[in-house]
Amino acid sequence: MGFMAPMLRLYNTLTSAKEAFTPIDPAQVRMYVCGPTVYDAAHIGNGRAFIVFDLLFRLLRHLYGPAHVTYARNVTDVDDKINARAAERGITIRELTDGTLAQFHRDLRGLGLLMPEDVNVPGEPPRFIEPRATDHIAEMRTMIDALVAGGYAYVAEGHVLFDVPAMPDYGRLSKRPLDEMEAGARVEVAPYKRSPFDFVLWKPSKPGEPSWPSPAGIAEPGRPGWHIECSAMSAKHLGKTFDIHAGGIDLIFPHHENEVAQSRCCFGTPVMANVWLHNGFLQVEGEKMSKSLGNFITIRDVLKDWPGDVMRLAMFRTHYRQPIDWTLRALEEASRVLDRWYNAAGDTPAAEAVPATVLDALCDDLNTPAAINALHGLAGGGSDEAASLRAGANLFGLLTRTRSDREQDQVAAAGIDVAAVEALIAERRAARAAKDWAASDRARDALAAMGVSVKDNKDGTSTWTVAR
Repeated sequence: MGFMAPMLRLYNTLTSAKEAFTPIDPAQVRMYVCGPTVYDAAHIGNGRAFIVFDLLFRLLRHLYGPAHVTYARNVTDVDDKINARAAERGITIRELTDGTLAQFHRDLRGLGLLMPEDVNVPGEPPRFIEPRATDHIAEMRTMIDALVAGGYAYVAEGHVLFDVPAMPDYGRLSKRPLDEMEAGARVEVAPYKRSPFDFVLWKPSKPGEPSWPSPAGIAEPGRPGWHIECSAMSAKHLGKTFDIHAGGIDLIFPHHENEVAQSRCCFGTPVMANVWLHNGFLQVEGEKMSKSLGNFITIRDVLKDWPGDVMRLAMFRTHYRQPIDWTLRALEEASRVLDRWYNAAGDTPAAEAVPATVLDALCDDLNTPAAINALHGLAGGGSDEAASLRAGANLFGLLTRTRSDREQDQVAAAGIDVAAVEALIAERRAARAAKDWAASDRARDALAAMGVSVKDNKDGTSTWTVAR
């Protein structure tokens, strides 16, 4: 099998460098992304990671072929926050997690992100896997038993803890050497820990909490710690070592660092994943997003007022590794850009090839601002540029409809009476021809009240669109 993919370069958190991406096996490129903890609606900070790495998944599929890329995005459905929220709402944990996961899926479909049903082909190995933690307890217990047997974990008071000092190069991903952490330690330590940095692999379950038979010879039932979940799920579905592990920058330490420790020590591998990618933080209108400030915004909140493609384009205007300031102005600008692109692309089908300027920008560590600039350059040309514009935007998952279909969808969504609009347009045209400016203005005002914006063209015709 021969691959002629353009050179993809990605910034690797592990090496702190932008590197050429070389998959372990080009016929089976494997990527893991930390997914949601399903206790509450996903917020736009969570959404940034899913949007960014959806684009990477699309790019990898374009470069290596849809049948040669496997994407796993997990679901954490056992967690302290889940237990607390279910108790607070007076429902079962399964009711909470199932309901929250269903809403998460609706949010992602609203954003226009690829979903398993979009890419998986019946009868073929799945290319998009969404493993749930509670379906992988056996794999977690097996890993924990192996870590205890290897001297990397120990049992204490019904817990199993990872023995961090047993791993000499712990901290390599987050650039936090163990000796430096020990020198600066100011943490309250549970009495059963050998080291203040040891972390939980397994813990006892309290009454009413989910529980399973415990590993390591512990008689009482218990439940897994957070970090072991991703190690077990990624190993089962992608292998002991795979190509890309991604998530938000806030996960580098301790979550991703601890994943590395568990997986490497369990399997005796030099790395868990070859490339580690992390997207930057998000703030809202210049302030940290928090419920206490009243600026906590969920994906669902945004989708009530804006189409999913607008939200995604607003995210793409900032490079994924940079902090992003989420503003109303950015959404308004993204909406105007999409309108312009749709008008430029019209109903022209996409070209067969993605424009080199767009592809080269995305292959440069997902340089979405540069790719967007390249698309702008295609938005003012003829039919060839229109076809290229659509092909380049399609790689983002944008401009997936014709302009005519989009306009019909907008009219239907707004509940506009097309016949009434056309009648007012004709009435206004006649008034303008008769120089009855007052009647023309009344017709325009009536159209505006219906949510319609009118544009007068140089050739004397008028066109209308749904106003925002």
